[in-house]
Amino acid sequence: MDEVTQISAQVTELAYALDTFYFLVMGALVMWMAAGFTMLEAGLVRAKNTAEILTKNVGLYSIACIMYMLMGYTIMYPSEASNLFLQFGDGLLGRGDNSAEDVLASGGDTYYSGLSDFFFQVVFVATAMSIVSGAVAERMKLWAFFAFAVILTGFIYPIQGFWNWGGGFLSENFGYFDFAGSGTVHLCGAAAALAGVLVLGARKGKYGKDGQINAIPGCNLPLATLGTLILWLGWFGFNGGSELKVSDVGEANAVALVFVNTNMAAAGGLVAALLLARFWFGKADLTMALNGALAGLVAITADPLSPAPITATLIGAIGGLLVVCSIVALDKLKIDDPVGAISVHGTVGIWGVLAVLITNADATFTGQIVGVASIFAWAFGVSLVVWLILKAIMGIRVSEQDEYEGVDLSECGLEAYPEFAAGD
Repeated sequence: MDEVTQISAQVTELAYALDTFYFLVMGALVMWMAAGFTMLEAGLVRAKNTAEILTKNVGLYSIACIMYMLMGYTIMYPSEASNLFLQFGDGLLGRGDNSAEDVLASGGDTYYSGLSDFFFQVVFVATAMSIVSGAVAERMKLWAFFAFAVILTGFIYPIQGFWNWGGGFLSENFGYFDFAGSGTVHLCGAAAALAGVLVLGARKGKYGKDGQINAIPGCNLPLATLGTLILWLGWFGFNGGSELKVSDVGEANAVALVFVNTNMAAAGGLVAALLLARFWFGKADLTMALNGALAGLVAITADPLSPAPITATLIGAIGGLLVVCSIVALDKLKIDDPVGAISVHGTVGIWGVLAVLITNADATFTGQIVGVASIFAWAFGVSLVVWLILKAIMGIRVSEQDEYEGVDLSECGLEAYPEFAAGD
């Protein structure tokens, strides 16, 4: 090997190592979003339901990781998975990855470790399932929820993920464009959540017989605010990591733009939601502001690379306005979503997919509409069937007495705040 070839090989290996490390760090940021969802939901439910929502979130993350390894990744990326999880070495499943010879022989076409891609993708699956967790809070049986998590993370999510990112019909035949998953992740999770909420029904006391809507405040708004800020931080990995590499000037500049646009969309969403709440309700509603920030993040996720920062701010701001209107509208329809997840990830997820048309000349109206319709129909339809089967087999809702006392005791046998228990 002459000196020039040796230097070229070293540069290729360095780029591979850098991109793999970047991918893993971005995946770790997305994994940290699990903490954000956990804190957000724990803050927006009542104290008597806190331990159960915490259990759901740590449980669903673990289930998602296992199911995506066993079958989800293979369904979503069949060619890549065959190189990672279908090889046996030392009696263990999943010992395959790129060697130094593979990387050099690819001529620079192999950018990062396949296992780093799996790690990055698996935390996306957990995000989709976390959306369901908040929407069905305070009245669902814990093990019914876990049973649904197995199906969504192992089957429902990967199928529609393949349609977009795995070479399926949405990307190949319709040119559907969804950079980091406004539809593929967020709308999918929201559609599954909507199906669950419709089968489950509203919390006791949420809606009066005369059409009255009763507020059920969360127990810990500081915790909900912390959760939102954690999600805001994690979203830089969610969107930034979807650029896939950072080892050349063009990609590094693209990642910087993605970070800036992600941040600006969140800021725009929060301010817009806060202003609308002030004009509509007469008060600066913190929960609407928090959901506005999340809405801005969801809105820009479909394409954080094409817009200029000012446009990204406006896209996020429209998301913030939409989420307030959607939360109010769902309440009027008596669709009880304790944390506003269906509005944040569903209503605004649709907006995010359609907003791509504003700034990306490669996107088509037909492609984006077909993408939204396909993802929603699949996730909602299959989830509805699964929820109904679970309801028939094991039941999905706790008893009225358990709901009144709190699902912490009935489902977990402990309380998150025992020192505040009645009579202590």
